[in-house]
Amino acid sequence: MTKVGLIVPTLNAGSLWESWLKAFEQQTRKPDYLLVIDSSSSDDTVALARAHGFEVQVISKSEFNHGGTRQSGVNRLPSADIIVFLTQDALLAKADAIERLLAEFDDERVGAAYGRQLPHRNAGPIAVHARLFNYPAESQLRGMEDRTRFGIKTVFISNSFAAYRRNALMQVSGFPVDTIMNEDTYVAGKMLASGWKIAYCADAQVFHSHDYGFMDEFKRYFDIGVFHTHTAWLQQTFGGASGEGLRFVISEMRYLMKHAPWLIPSAGLRTGLKWLGFKLGALHRGLPQAMLRRFSLHKTYWLRALP
Repeated sequence: MTKVGLIVPTLNAGSLWESWLKAFEQQTRKPDYLLVIDSSSSDDTVALARAHGFEVQVISKSEFNHGGTRQSGVNRLPSADIIVFLTQDALLAKADAIERLLAEFDDERVGAAYGRQLPHRNAGPIAVHARLFNYPAESQLRGMEDRTRFGIKTVFISNSFAAYRRNALMQVSGFPVDTIMNEDTYVAGKMLASGWKIAYCADAQVFHSHDYGFMDEFKRYFDIGVFHTHTAWLQQTFGGASGEGLRFVISEMRYLMKHAPWLIPSAGLRTGLKWLGFKLGALHRGLPQAMLRRFSLHKTYWLRALP
């Protein structure tokens, strides 16, 4: 019998947490091991998690790292054959969401699978389009041979709702312990290069979206630029991000023309900020430490990272 673990990193999950736990309680397939890794929340996140049967590991805020924290969770669940990851703001949309995601592993070639992210019901048009663009209604199975077709999108995956086959994850040495973000993309690239497949399951769904402010867009793309500088092999293997970026901008403009034309100037400004953030992130080695922390969305990373 395949054993399944669930790992959820949390920090002050707030009012959405009760809804999250309620949606989890309704799942037709509950994982065998439930682990919350909490970054010292000051609200009732931990108490509610324990009340719903989760083991909780509390760490300091400064100890959190996107890859390292998740890998520490994997190491705490040595008997789990498949490990599911969710974030505290990704609400399971249907009772069979986890069951459908796990079904992808019936194909022994699949090393990792991720579900479809639907915009939250109160999401703005820009956030809605981002979800529609990145998470289409059709499922996909991608292998190394698809990189000429999908380019950098071949390695697309999101740990907001994803699952990994343990032996495939450990074969590529697990999640990187020192990455600023995109630990999921890193592992997906390593898995594909090792012959595994990545499955996108459009029928396994969560509600998860962000209405980012202008500076958050800049900071997020600064961090993405930092990530790609440290993992140059990804773009060398699968192709650069500029083609996919252009495709996104054209799609976004078409969507807004139809649904929210008054937001086109805002979207244009966001595109400029994303581009600037990405370029500065790519050049981060020449910037002073204070500037790195100011430009970054993940500030604690710079406390231990060497620029």
